[in-house]
Amino acid sequence: MIDFDRQHRGNVMRQRIVVLTGFIAALGLSAALMAQPSAAPEGAQVYIVSPANGETVERTFKVVFGLSGMGVAPAGIQMPNTGHHHLLINKDSLPDLGQALGADVTHFGLGQTETTVTLEPGTHTLQLVLGDHLHVPHNPPVMSEKITITVL
Repeated sequence: MIDFDRQHRGNVMRQRIVVLTGFIAALGLSAALMAQPSAAPEGAQVYIVSPANGETVERTFKVVFGLSGMGVAPAGIQMPNTGHHHLLINKDSLPDLGQALGADVTHFGLGQTETTVTLEPGTHTLQLVLGDHLHVPHNPPVMSEKITITVL
């Protein structure tokens, strides 16, 4: 009986989400259009703690994110002066910093501050961009320097 009630409540929630999504789509609105960039405090910085710029790493390696002047909060949690990390790997140009960061960047929406990456041997670039609760970069954008690494 409990499992049926739990399943029924889950079905009702999914139906409500579908109705709400349909309503928003019918209005012609998107999250990107509704999103306004969150303000970043002066002096806020995001950076890659490791690997270091120019470092040679194994195919699978850890990337540690650093942040100063702001805090980390999961996506969807709106709090002043917080955000979550997005990792750009081998991007020649930045995404549109006035829009929610899309699927072409790696999102860390649970508030992660490190990850393990596996890349093919060769030269690669890494860069971090902090996004707000809606994945939109702050104003001004809080992003790291692009670093270059060599994978064995």
